[in-house]
Amino acid sequence: MHFPTPDPGFTTSSHARANFRLAAALSLAFVALIWLLQLANWAFGLDGAPLGVRPRTLEGLFGILFAPVSHASFDHLVANTLPLAVLGTAMLHLYPRASPVVLPWIYVAPGVAVWLFGRDAVHVGASGLIYGLTAYVFFAGLLRRDRRAIAASLVVAFLYGSAIWGVMPLKRYDSWETHLAAALVGAVLAFLLRQRDVPPRVVYSWEIETDDAGPFDDVPAPTERAVPRAPGLSVDAPKAAAGVTETPAATRVRE
Repeated sequence: MHFPTPDPGFTTSSHARANFRLAAALSLAFVALIWLLQLANWAFGLDGAPLGVRPRTLEGLFGILFAPVSHASFDHLVANTLPLAVLGTAMLHLYPRASPVVLPWIYVAPGVAVWLFGRDAVHVGASGLIYGLTAYVFFAGLLRRDRRAIAASLVVAFLYGSAIWGVMPLKRYDSWETHLAAALVGAVLAFLLRQRDVPPRVVYSWEIETDDAGPFDDVPAPTERAVPRAPGLSVDAPKAAAGVTETPAATRVRE
């Protein structure tokens, strides 16, 4: 299978490096916001449980918006910090046009699914975002013939491949419903948005030749020259006198 080489002007330019720094800054800013909220809860003795998703209850609807930024403990937040920073940077840098669509969906849709179908418990944490981002980056790399996307997919599979067990009801205190819903949303979006953010490939000189170019196009056309002759003597007179006749030149046909 052939994987086209992306245009260096798109992938390694100063503009691309600036986009990477912006993506990293936005991801770290979101992680810092979650830490500030957790520190505020700890300082004021507040519990993050009221901000979680409680399936099929009116007060649980608020958790659809606030559960991803609330955590049950500092250990819970520490476990989510690095994956959020890494996956958020990869998403914003590699898929800037898809991010405005993908990020709201994986933020809200898993909470809606859990509120409708989840077990009777309080579901909090940013793990839904992590599973949604992991699924999108992984499947986007499989669907695109893009070396950068494939590399990111392999890195995600290496770092977070074991997270696949989190979509199964194996641990009592893990919200596997959130993980499963977010992973499905990310995978579906990767398929639907597979045509976005495809980097331009390198175009070589021989690829820009016109298709109707023939083998004789570079041969210069023949030119006519005037032949001086004596008064009253035809140019073909010596040939006629020698009994030589000329046949008309064959017409060249381009196949």
